[in-house]
Amino acid sequence: MVGSPIEPPVSPASAAAGTALEFEPTLEDRELVERLRSGDTAAFRALVDRFHPSMLRLARAIAHDGEQDIVQETWAAVIDGLERFEARSSLRTWVFRILTNRANSWAKRNRRAQLQTALDAEIAANEPAVDPARFTRSGNWASPPAAWLAHSPEEVLLRLEEGTRVLALLAELPPAQRVVVTLRDLEGLPSMEVCAILGLSEANQRVLLHRGRAKLRSALERCLAEPSP
Repeated sequence: MVGSPIEPPVSPASAAAGTALEFEPTLEDRELVERLRSGDTAAFRALVDRFHPSMLRLARAIAHDGEQDIVQETWAAVIDGLERFEARSSLRTWVFRILTNRANSWAKRNRRAQLQTALDAEIAANEPAVDPARFTRSGNWASPPAAWLAHSPEEVLLRLEEGTRVLALLAELPPAQRVVVTLRDLEGLPSMEVCAILGLSEANQRVLLHRGRAKLRSALERCLAEPSP
């Protein structure tokens, strides 16, 4: 029997900022939970179909590997914790919180850096989102962003290998930025829910998202600047 799911730790900075840790459940969530509690196997299959791919991507973003084991542990914890689910957050938020804990536990067992450590370190870092060398002393662009519209859609697709290059570049981001960009831009979650899942303040979430997007854009610019194959 897996232990009761525990909420991910909230950094002191997030707590001091008054982070909103809950995201409202929908009527669909409440009905699905009731079906799950009654042992409805079709409901569980629907839940897996709904969340499993996103859970694999989030686990990979946090731990870099071991995502299959992490997600299996998460599903076991979800099943064990259904009776204790109080609908104070959306079902997705609750499941993803459990996953972040499992991923952190996996990282600890395998002596990998944990997400909370990365969040605290990257938030505290005085890191510019864009290389200062790209600006003049007066603050204007010395090397402005590439004009992507100069490339045809077919050329962009070819150069980025139908998205696989983007995922590879995403994997190279610092851990906390990688997780925030994955949740916001790959999974399409709203900022409030990302804050709830990761225990971040809205301001810190914006910082990590801005830094991650800027690094990803710079990397994509370099890809598009490479000579055509």
